[in-house]
Amino acid sequence: MEANEVVITVECEDIAQIFGQYDSNIKKIEKEFGVRIVDRGEGIKVVGARGNAENAAHVLMHLKTAAEKNEEITIQSLQYVIDAVKENAAEEKDIDKLHDDLICLTVNGRPLRPKTVGQKNYIDMIRKNTIVFGIGPAGTGKTYLAMAMAITAFKNNEVNRIILTRPAIEAGEKLGFLPGDLQQKVDPYLRPLYDALYEIMGAEQFMKNMEKGLIEVAPLAYMRGRTLDNAFIVLDEAQNTTPEQMKMFLTRIGYGSKAVVTGDITQIDLGEGKRSGLNDASTILKDIEGIGIMTLTNKDVVRHPLVQKIINAYEKADAKKEIRRQKLEERKVVLKGRR
Repeated sequence: MEANEVVITVECEDIAQIFGQYDSNIKKIEKEFGVRIVDRGEGIKVVGARGNAENAAHVLMHLKTAAEKNEEITIQSLQYVIDAVKENAAEEKDIDKLHDDLICLTVNGRPLRPKTVGQKNYIDMIRKNTIVFGIGPAGTGKTYLAMAMAITAFKNNEVNRIILTRPAIEAGEKLGFLPGDLQQKVDPYLRPLYDALYEIMGAEQFMKNMEKGLIEVAPLAYMRGRTLDNAFIVLDEAQNTTPEQMKMFLTRIGYGSKAVVTGDITQIDLGEGKRSGLNDASTILKDIEGIGIMTLTNKDVVRHPLVQKIINAYEKADAKKEIRRQKLEERKVVLKGRR
């Protein structure tokens, strides 16, 4: 097969960032596309079969844009770009827009931006709608990004307070077995929300606002009977709400408020036979103006690369189980017809 060459002009100061430590980024691209990449000083040359060389060049162009905007190029972000280019995904054209969407700065000054096109669509949906359902597997940033948007709205005086809540549903343990008073019992269930607040807002600022009642972190049961005006409300782990709890929560929202409901419908801890309020609500409310429903996928996972592989493995296992279940049902119908 005839070799093809593609040359990309790159500023000298961006070369090191694009290549990565010990040329790790380049080695990965070469392995993924079966090409050879050479630093020519004034640019980067890609040599390989026509399609492969062009695809590798596309990846390098995205890395060039990231380097020009002084964005960190991580293993996850590189893999995301490679996968999008390989799959000829529609979102590839929007990847470079991610660098321009600054949500906020963390307490350490780290810029917080969406890392995938799915995450950017989720953020845009939160900006445009009063209520948004963020549904997706672990590691897609659905809760963390919702928290970042809540803190940003609070700092910009768009809302007067932040309310963070989740159902106190246990996965294999009972609240009564935990030590301490009620607040100490429910705190472990709310810990992921505290962690995000500390990282984005800082522990000291969080405690000050908590003492003033401007930030409230509480179990979902505490929401009953209240009307929440001028607040940004985040309901996390919503897959573990019942339909009645979900309806109760959604009808608490008052004037000037915004709510984000997040959950993973593959990790429901409700008892056998109980319906998930998240499943119900995402179906019942999908056509109402002002309500957005965003489904994130394993492509949007931004944790360790193994997390994405774990999610994929479970999805394949679930698909096989469903096929076996369907075959069993079909066999039962056939046997019933013979009787």
